Amino acid sequence: MEKIGLYIHIPFCVSKCPYCDFHSAALGSPLQAQAALDAYTDALLRSMQTWAQRFPVFADTLYFGGGTPSLMGGKRLARVIAEARRLFGLSGAEITLEANPADNLADTLTAFAAAGGNRLSLGMQSTIPSELQLLGRRHTPADVVRTVADARRAGIENISLDVMLGIGGQTAATACESVDAAAGLGATHLSAYLLKIEPNTPYGACPPDLPSEDESVELYLAAFERMDSHGYRQYEISNAALPGRESRHNLKYWLSHPYLGIGPAASSCMDGKRFTYPRDTACFLGGGEPIEDPCDGAPVGSAEEYALLRLRLVEGLSAADFAARFGTALPAPWVQRAAALPPQLVEADSERICLTREGFLLSNAVISRIIG
Repeated sequence: MEKIGLYIHIPFCVSKCPYCDFHSAALGSPLQAQAALDAYTDALLRSMQTWAQRFPVFADTLYFGGGTPSLMGGKRLARVIAEARRLFGLSGAEITLEANPADNLADTLTAFAAAGGNRLSLGMQSTIPSELQLLGRRHTPADVVRTVADARRAGIENISLDVMLGIGGQTAATACESVDAAAGLGATHLSAYLLKIEPNTPYGACPPDLPSEDESVELYLAAFERMDSHGYRQYEISNAALPGRESRHNLKYWLSHPYLGIGPAASSCMDGKRFTYPRDTACFLGGGEPIEDPCDGAPVGSAEEYALLRLRLVEGLSAADFAARFGTALPAPWVQRAAALPPQLVEADSERICLTREGFLLSNAVISRIIG
């Protein structure tokens, strides 16, 4: 089997942001927090051992997501990395840690780098204090500057910064200001997400006043055009990078490569099956198993699933790659339907189908029109 991506979910935060629907919970008192993190680390190690017996494969990416994985601290992260290396190899691996810049992470980042960690994904979101306040973020712009400097002192040069778009009161000018600041900090990778109101969140219960749909389109286009000017190349709907700095781990999802997710709410695609752990940390700690996902969409490994994922990428759906995987040309109806869509949304011929930047803003509708 080809090398897999290994994802580790850390379901803890200091506090929940009002827009966040990821599975996580606030840690309690310092004493409770340490006990919870120790117990969770032990559960991760047991689970990794179980999965390594079921799938004796190698991994070349390891991604700590959450939640706020940096709350694990350097020693626990080092334990998990060491066990992952023993079980899954990790030769030449990209090893990423998500982190909140509000916390003093100098020691954690030093230990993470010493254990082999080499990539940091930092939840910057904005460099405008009023926008950070509206998002309920704990950090300040100065915290981002400090954390990036701490990462570099630890030897981590591959740094991704998140930018949130569609915040109340945000303008194209302020969105570009955040992009400029990220570029000025020397980020190698930028992720820019449009704020989405999820139902089971404080924002879902009491929605804030957000930009209109047309204003959100303007924000998205302005932000990515500013990234262009700084030399970042957009390669996916929400991601841009300096050449060669694309997220190797996230590309596994979009290129239909196998990946194993460990932790509550973590998903996997292994051996032609998709399965997900319940969103229940206590269940995971007790040895709970993931559940196979119902096939309510494109079947795993199908041409339709492949197209759904590839069309998230700027390079789109290539006839040559499709033929190499499925032994046939791109389905003629797909090419015909794509070519019939407005050219400002889709570029299509017999060799390639790809969405434009404007098309990405309507990706779900556009892709469903193409593949039926």
